[in-house]
Amino acid sequence: MFDLVPFGRRREDAWGPLAKAFNDVFNDDFFTSMRPQMLSFKTDVRETDQAYLLEAELPGFRKEDIDIDYAAPYLTIRAVHQEDGSVEDNHQQLVHKERRYVEYVRRFYVQDIDEDSIRASLKDGLLKLEVPKRQSTKSKRIKIQD
Repeated sequence: MFDLVPFGRRREDAWGPLAKAFNDVFNDDFFTSMRPQMLSFKTDVRETDQAYLLEAELPGFRKEDIDIDYAAPYLTIRAVHQEDGSVEDNHQQLVHKERRYVEYVRRFYVQDIDEDSIRASLKDGLLKLEVPKRQSTKSKRIKIQD
């Protein structure tokens, strides 16, 4: 029958405090605190009586790289950037080639908006969205007749 003790646990038992110290130092992910910043983009969201106003920082992205989609009740902003740079010598031998693919996605829960009137603009790496709220119908009082 298989031993139910996890492998890492057995290693710690065999090496004692030395294994625990080693794991604490080398298994600690240095980039954990920076990961949310690397995988997302900063966005400010303000609300007025008429609309939601979003400002998203997307430096280096062109408007062709950004896709904005609304599927009730989620507004999704997706920014994709691809780079393929290469340098070749006279003999067509590859000297240096790099590829980079970056994709950022943010979803916002917004309901009761006028999806046909959403406006977007991109200038100097700042995406601005105006998401108008649906005009609420005024309530009507009804009196009981009988």
